[in-house]
Amino acid sequence: MITPFDPETLREIVDENAALARLSELGDSRSTAALGEKAELYRQLGRLDEALQAAEQCFRLAHFTGDREQLTRARLRRAIVFQYRGDLERALAEMASCRASSRIESWDALEATAAQHEGTVLFELGRYEEAKDSVAHALDIRQRTEAPRDQIEASRFAVEVIMRRSLKNG
Repeated sequence: MITPFDPETLREIVDENAALARLSELGDSRSTAALGEKAELYRQLGRLDEALQAAEQCFRLAHFTGDREQLTRARLRRAIVFQYRGDLERALAEMASCRASSRIESWDALEATAAQHEGTVLFELGRYEEAKDSVAHALDIRQRTEAPRDQIEASRFAVEVIMRRSLKNG
C-alpha cells in the first residue's frame, strides 16, 4: 500500500485503492493489531478523525493487555496521527518518550521506528540538524540489526532529503 516517500514532506505516498481494500478486509475487527492497522490506513487516507479514534481504541486495548511493548507501539501510532493532525509538539513529545522506552527495553525495531518518525516531525518543524540526527540513529539501528531493506532505504532516503533541505535553507 505504501510506495516511496514524498521528498518534500517525507510522508508516505499511498496507494488509495489498496488502502481502501485493506480497510474493507479488516471490517469490524477489534483486535489490537486490527485497530492499529486501521489507524494507519485511515491516517494514510487523510481520514484523521477516524485515525485518531482507531488509534485511541488501540491504545486503550493495549493498555489493558499489560504488554508494554504493544502499549509503546500503540502510543507511537497515536503520536503519528497527532503529527498528521498538525499537533507537532505533542507528537514530538510522545515519539521521544516512545523512543526512550524502546531504548531502555532494547526493542531495537521499535526504537528505530520511533526515531524515524521523530525525525520527520523535527523535519516538519524545520529543525533539520535534530531531524538528521534522529533519522541517522534509526538508520544505524536498522543497519546494525539487519532490518528489512525497505526500512534501511527509507532511513537513507530521509537522511538525504533532510541534508538537502538543510543546505537549501541554510
